[in-house]
Amino acid sequence: MMVQMPMIDMAGTGKNIERLRKQNGLSVKDLQDIFAFSTPNAIYKWQRGAAMPTLDNLIVLAAVFQVTVDDILVIELPQAVQKSA
Repeated sequence: MMVQMPMIDMAGTGKNIERLRKQNGLSVKDLQDIFAFSTPNAIYKWQRGAAMPTLDNLIVLAAVFQVTVDDILVIELPQAVQKSA
């Protein structure tokens, strides 16, 4: 049985986070304050696609940006892979 295995495009997702942040008139410092992060490093890593927000942080981002989690994530469907029966 062939199955499509979706994967998150981290770079594309990071670009979405940066675009949505700017569209909402928020600075990296604003997001840092919302998440109560001691440094902005995590947000910069998200935007570069070097790291992904945790699920709970994705839900907060969606609420802050007033979008769905699906609007933030970029999902790729690579070639089908063989699934063991």
